[in-house]
Amino acid sequence: MSHRAEEESETATETEDSVESPAGLAPADAFALLGNDTRIEILQALLDAGADEDPVAFSTLYDHVDIDDSAHFNYHLKQLTDHFVRRTDEGYEFRYPGWKVVRSVLAGTFTDRTSLDPFDAPGTCYDCDGPLQAWYGDDRLTIECADCGVVHVCYSFPPGGLDDRTPAEFLLAFHHHVRHHYCLAADGVCPECMGRMETTLHRDDDRFPGVDVRVEHACGRCQNRIESAVGLNLLDTADVLTFHAERGVDLTTEPFWTFDWCVSDEHTTVVSEDPLELRLDIPCDGDTISVVVDETLSVLDVSRSCPA
Repeated sequence: MSHRAEEESETATETEDSVESPAGLAPADAFALLGNDTRIEILQALLDAGADEDPVAFSTLYDHVDIDDSAHFNYHLKQLTDHFVRRTDEGYEFRYPGWKVVRSVLAGTFTDRTSLDPFDAPGTCYDCDGPLQAWYGDDRLTIECADCGVVHVCYSFPPGGLDDRTPAEFLLAFHHHVRHHYCLAADGVCPECMGRMETTLHRDDDRFPGVDVRVEHACGRCQNRIESAVGLNLLDTADVLTFHAERGVDLTTEPFWTFDWCVSDEHTTVVSEDPLELRLDIPCDGDTISVVVDETLSVLDVSRSCPA
């Protein structure tokens, strides 16, 4: 039997005899396991060899990694197995944490640092009607008024999202990214860890210019916290989507920051203090849909005003 075959056989035996711990890894231990170039290379090799679709044989995986010493390779593979990599009868495949690490590396989340100077963005300022501009830095995209400086949105976006995209394509991808996150958060699901998110409304705390009522979504599991005006959280509400679609506006593709009801309190009215209830009067093509929500953003009432 060849040395390489012996290594493969040894790995199979030791992995099959191991027992997975239901408790998982402590964060420090997880980062320690990943603090090695060879292990990151093995995770990347799994992706290159197609482990996101089918298990990859030991020999195939070894061929995809630039390591001459099979014992060295075998050692690092075993360090990843159980938490980041799963061994099956057919070979090796990703566990979700391993796939998440690879995706984060490809997205540039841990490795890239990119910046973009201001460039034109669609829409006008809700405050002064000036033109909007976008700029990228510190892994966040900011869209603000070029004249008065009012910020319409500032939100994280992985550097990899800029690759091979024109500014218009980049902004559309950003729109989908943010919209998806807030739709999940409004449904009580953390967009980062899928944990439970709690929604609260805050009055007059001066956190955002132009926003008197601030929505805060907070995850009790990973401590993720995102904030916005009320309207941004209604982008996926069926009545609001239908109202706009009937007037030729697709809220799934139109940049959300171009609607002042999404990024400001221009159309928000407090109708009750205790319990807190808000009404958003959302205009489109001369008509208005009014949506009343409570302090958890649950829709209490919907009505339409369509002047003859």
